[in-house]
This record gives sequence, C-alpha cells and structure tokens, in this order.
Amino acid sequence: MYFEIGIVNFDTNSATMTVQENYSLKKFNTFGIDAYSRYFATFNTVEQLKELLSDNKLGQTERLILGGGSNILFTKNFDGITLKNNLKGIEIVKEDTNHYYIKAAAGEVWHEFVMHCVNNNYAGLENLSLIPGCVGASPMQNIGAYGVEIKDSFFELEALHIADKTIQTFNNADCKFGYRESVFKRELKNQFIILSVTYRLNKTANFNTSYGAIEKELETMGIKELNIQAISKAVCNIRSSKLPNPAEIGNAGSFFKNPEVSRHKYESLKVSFPTIVGYELENGNVKLAAGWLIEQCGWKGKTLGDAGVHKLQALVLVNYANAKGKEIYDLSQQIMDSVKEKYGVELEREVNIL
Repeated sequence: MYFEIGIVNFDTNSATMTVQENYSLKKFNTFGIDAYSRYFATFNTVEQLKELLSDNKLGQTERLILGGGSNILFTKNFDGITLKNNLKGIEIVKEDTNHYYIKAAAGEVWHEFVMHCVNNNYAGLENLSLIPGCVGASPMQNIGAYGVEIKDSFFELEALHIADKTIQTFNNADCKFGYRESVFKRELKNQFIILSVTYRLNKTANFNTSYGAIEKELETMGIKELNIQAISKAVCNIRSSKLPNPAEIGNAGSFFKNPEVSRHKYESLKVSFPTIVGYELENGNVKLAAGWLIEQCGWKGKTLGDAGVHKLQALVLVNYANAKGKEIYDLSQQIMDSVKEKYGVELEREVNIL
C-alpha cells in the first residue's frame, strides 16, 4: 500500500521542487489509465534532475521518466518515483550548405516541434506530423510514419547517465536504431535520461509522398505545387481521419509492431491467404501489415468492456471510458494469440508495458 498523500520540498539553486506522494498518473498517459506513482516530481532544468537523482531517499527507488506518456500502458501502480520531463527549448546550433542542425529539449511536444520546423522550412520531419509524445521519446522509439523514421534525420542527442550524473553525447551509430528500437530500449535501458535531440534537416526538401495515402490526399487537397507544408497537412488529415484523438478516446496509437517474416514464410502464407498485405525489405524478408492480420481475425471494432479495438484502425487499442490497464493488456494478448493461431505469426507490442 502507498503512503498517504504528502509533499516534500527541495531547495536547489534553480528553483524549489515539489515531490508528491501517491500521485495519479491519469493525465500523464494517453490511455488515461488511473495508475498511481509512489512519488512524483517534475524537472524543468538539468540541475533539478540531478538533485532529484542524488537525493538519498529518492535516488535509490525505481525511476520512471515520462514525457508525453503516449507509448506506455500502466497495468498496475508504480512503486517508485515518476519524473516528468519538462525541459524546453529549440535552437539552431549550426548550419552548412545543405542542412540546418536543430536542437530541441526532450520535454518539447513532438508535434509542436515538427510544426516549428515545417513553418520555418526545415525539411525532413513533415511526414512525422501529429505523432503524440515528446521529443525525448523520438530517438528512444525511433518513431516513424509514412515512409520516414527518426534515424533518417537524427544527428545526435545528449543524455544524462543516471549512475554518475555525467552528460554524454550519442551519434546516429551509437543509438543502434532499429524498427521502433534503439540502444536505449535494449542494452542501455534505464541507464540514461535523454535531455535533448539534434536533427539534421534539409534546406532543400526531398519529398516523400509514395507511402500510404499521401498522394491521394494531396490530390484531394488540390495541391499544385508540392511543399513540406502541404505534406504535413496531408499527413495530419490522414491521421485525424483514421486515428482517435487521445484527448477524446484513450489510446497510444499503434499498439503492435508490423511483424517481419522470411520470404519463404510469406510465400507460404500467400498460398492460403492470397490477399495478405506484405512489403519487401532490403534484407530479403517481408514486413506484414499487423493491422490487416488483426482485422482478418475479426477484432476490428470489437469491445470487451471499456477496452476495445478501434473501429477504423485495428492496430489501435482504446480505452473507451474507465478500462483498467490490465484489461487492455489482456485484450492485446487475446489478439496476439488469435493471430498466432491463424497465421503462425507472432505479434510484438510496440507500447511499453508497466
């Protein structure tokens, strides 16, 4: 059981921090799950973060760093300290003939940062418009959409090493980016807190409109002269038409990764399921559309209590009212089991489970 609600104040050179006990995280996760954290604090500066990590009592407890809370599902209360990243700031740190190098603090809202870049003609992130979350999560997840991933424009990041409080710089290779993966989700998990991310963005845009329905949406919009503002608007239109707004229906976007199978496995599946959706990869394997697999198993639009699968996008699990995180997790497991049984394909959750 948790302590009764209490407040502890810390005086630092930069500001006074408040650490609260038994604190609801409902408004800090896009699923809207009413989980509680044993302790909770926000940090607005790196100095505040170091102070919180150095406290003898709080420094030894388990830590959870929250940005936008858009890629996490709470299945239980958190018996540690939740630190809300409120680091802010966007600046051009350098430029060369072809690029701007834009540094953003980890606590910046991702979509607002993308709009800042689009409005200033810094090209490269426009296809990633309207993705929920904060800047700090973008390299951790190697977020991607509509044919673009963070690794395509990532330059470097700064992160605080929790153990010794030093700030280290990671370049593209250091991050070991994969499909919705990075070194921070694998061997360096829970060892660093991302402070800022620098992107290398183009002065002359390389338009990427071949993925999904972007070209069709641009046609509908009546765009005659292509620019990154139009692509960003098209992406926003598509996402808004297919994906529920977390402010209205609790969700974390795509809940599952698109599974990768061998070419042989794909050809075998195609014999039994001729309309199966797959995309050839450079390594010779085929990436299957998880949403198609889930829909074909009859899950699209299905509800189990207040937990459900969205009616327009089978990849998205939703909290229609007051679902428990465990209910959404159990629903995801049923979906995974049914896909495995029908197709012999194992789905993997993209959302972090706590």
